[in-house]
Amino acid sequence: MATLKDVAQLAGVSPRTVSNVVNHQPYVAGETRARVEAALAALDYRPNQLAKSLRTGKIGLLGFVVPDLAQSHFARLAAEVVQAATARGYTVAVDQTHGDIERERRLIQLGPRGAMFDGAIFHPEALRAEDIEHRESEFPLVLVGERIAGDHLDHVYIDDRAAAYEATRKLIADGHRRIAAIGLRRADYARTAHLREEGVRAALAEAEGVAGGHHQYVERYDAEDGYEAMANLVDSAERPDAVICFNDMLAMGALRRLHEHDVDVPGDMALVGFDDITEASFSFPPLTTVAADHAEIAETAVKALIGRIGDPGGAVREYLVSHRLVVRGSTRG
Repeated sequence: MATLKDVAQLAGVSPRTVSNVVNHQPYVAGETRARVEAALAALDYRPNQLAKSLRTGKIGLLGFVVPDLAQSHFARLAAEVVQAATARGYTVAVDQTHGDIERERRLIQLGPRGAMFDGAIFHPEALRAEDIEHRESEFPLVLVGERIAGDHLDHVYIDDRAAAYEATRKLIADGHRRIAAIGLRRADYARTAHLREEGVRAALAEAEGVAGGHHQYVERYDAEDGYEAMANLVDSAERPDAVICFNDMLAMGALRRLHEHDVDVPGDMALVGFDDITEASFSFPPLTTVAADHAEIAETAVKALIGRIGDPGGAVREYLVSHRLVVRGSTRG
């Protein structure tokens, strides 16, 4: 097995320089870094993680926790987090909570699997703001998604209210006058759903001659709930001519129900989703959806977490990630 000295000898540099490259330190000249990286590859060098953890107090392992890996949005985000962390010399272990609030509370106190990690990126589903406020652990943590962290934890998010507002304005501009939403949540902790609802209602309130209503509450953001929610709309005497779903899986279920009722999309009813999952571009018709860049979210979260690990007492930061409306065949225009 190659050692730092072996790599240094091949690259014509000191072992300290090799160590700086391996540990992603910035103060190595570009030409020197390239020479060292070539030597590392030629000798198939593998760092001794045990020795490194004993020396630095860091393990080189990050956690990524999501509600449900069966949902394409979270699976895709996990793949991007792994890629972003690997590029920085970290390994990632992925876990899921299925929205169990007690499990989520334990994880923010102890970290995944008893804090055998340097830190974790966490996408909560059931946590409340007070759970974050009363957190006593100093385990490095970055939240993604639900905006419940306040000034207690670093947080990566999109502007959900603005995104839902823009999607609704698109439907209004296309001539739709009866617009409903699927995905409202009654739980006070479901901040993302509440923000998206606010965006829809704000756009409807501004538009003359446009009716909102028959908005559908759901328990879960999955295709089954979307399918059942659309049943309440498609059989209504005041059936909407456009529906915005608060994630793409809800939209997939809703689309299935519309096909079963021979409702033309978008001729009789337009449909918009959120998340831009892979299936959105392969549905029939392809789904118009609000897209946040999964790679940007992952890059931002991994960089924020590594920064937090290196500076535990630094100021808490919020990171706003851009979004865009991807227009496909489920809407006009």
